Amino acid sequence: MLIGQDRKALEKMKVEFTAQKDFKNFWDETLREFLPTEPEFTLTPVETPLTLVRVFDVSAKGYNGDWIRGWFLEPHDGSQNTPCVVFFDGYGGGRGLPHEWLFWVNVGYRVLVMDTRGQGGGFRLSDTPDGAYQNGPQSPGFMTRGILNKNDYYYRRVYTDAVAFVAIARQLPGVSQNHIIVAGGSQGGGIALATASLSSHVFAALPDVPFLCHFKRATEMVDTFPYQEIAQFCRIQRDKIDLVFETLSYFDNLNLVQWATCPALFSIGMHDPICPADTIFATRNNYTGPTTTSIYEFNTHEGGSVAHQLVQAEWIADLIGKGTT
Repeated sequence: MLIGQDRKALEKMKVEFTAQKDFKNFWDETLREFLPTEPEFTLTPVETPLTLVRVFDVSAKGYNGDWIRGWFLEPHDGSQNTPCVVFFDGYGGGRGLPHEWLFWVNVGYRVLVMDTRGQGGGFRLSDTPDGAYQNGPQSPGFMTRGILNKNDYYYRRVYTDAVAFVAIARQLPGVSQNHIIVAGGSQGGGIALATASLSSHVFAALPDVPFLCHFKRATEMVDTFPYQEIAQFCRIQRDKIDLVFETLSYFDNLNLVQWATCPALFSIGMHDPICPADTIFATRNNYTGPTTTSIYEFNTHEGGSVAHQLVQAEWIADLIGKGTT
């Protein structure tokens, strides 16, 4: 069924920013203090049955110098410089296995996959721990990890890792520095939006049915996880509700995208009970850069699924063909 308002209303909807007064200062200080000053990484060749693709195991410094794992894939004949798609995974997933990331390599691009710290117990492997950080009480999952203090919140670390991976992508062999594309579905789409907002080196963003958008509205609309983790926490920590949403405001793409200037291709499933269309439209409508939107009228959280990959590939090719910078 349709979740939330109809498309005509959503296209025109404008939601006020919920950013706190120190929002910009918080992110300036976060990146200045915790983002590595220079990209630092290692590439280790990996033997696989993939005869047309070269695979490298990546270890790279992210937030606070923590080592984050990943994959780097390139066409076996890697003689030409190509765009690089930096991928972030959905909630509960990490870098997985190399053959799960072959679409864009077959398009002819290089691919850098970021492992999501502390995850990998949901649907795809992860090999990166989250480290020993202050967290405090939380609901099971990641949405409320460190939520009572913006400095301790889990996604502060994840977003900084992602910005570090964009910087790393620009240094990888065979990568066109001017064509770094950030992409992902659900949580990965939300991380892609945050990265496009916090890094000045992103050529284009591909947020597919993005999560981490308009947290308050999401918790009011749906009882599905992962947003339900926030509701569960507030159900127990009744006196902390205002503080919870104040913390979340620093990580809400509703606010972050005011800094995003690169072109973005959004996808939205109008029947999505996980990331409701209201939350994505609100974020898209606040996005500063040019946007294109693929609407899937009767789809849920799968959005356009694999068919949307073809839409993305054509859209990126068109951008590059136009010489968009």
